[in-house]
Amino acid sequence: MSGWDDKPQIIGFKQQRPTVAKGSALNSAQRSGLVVSSESKGAGQNHGPADHQRIAKLDRDDAPKPPEKVGVDVGKAVATARMAIKNKDGKSMTQKELATAVNAQPSAITDLEAGRAIPDQQLLAKLERKLNIKLRGAKATIGAPLHPPKKK
Repeated sequence: MSGWDDKPQIIGFKQQRPTVAKGSALNSAQRSGLVVSSESKGAGQNHGPADHQRIAKLDRDDAPKPPEKVGVDVGKAVATARMAIKNKDGKSMTQKELATAVNAQPSAITDLEAGRAIPDQQLLAKLERKLNIKLRGAKATIGAPLHPPKKK
């Protein structure tokens, strides 16, 4: 039953909580009979791991590592093989001409020769066939002829 004298309820209005008293203020309030809460707000609530646990979690080496780059020796082998190929005018093959021949971007050849490229097995295979040198495998074989003459 609601009447005119009842206190209206306001939506979104928060009722005031009892104040938190500590020490002598708590003792005097309890003696006088006032309603006082002695609970500390948020003290027993654990919102995640402790600080040292969070730091230890950050220190763990679980983050993915960036992919390895192509070795500088592969870039040097590509550059020397490209320069060895001459056109009909006697000029060396350019990076753009090599990129067009293997259906790749010129920037991919530039990055490969500089040692900044991520290994792309398809591109390396195309370059091996075009330049007729090994670009994959053991470091000692990089730059060696792809099909060396057979020993008799």
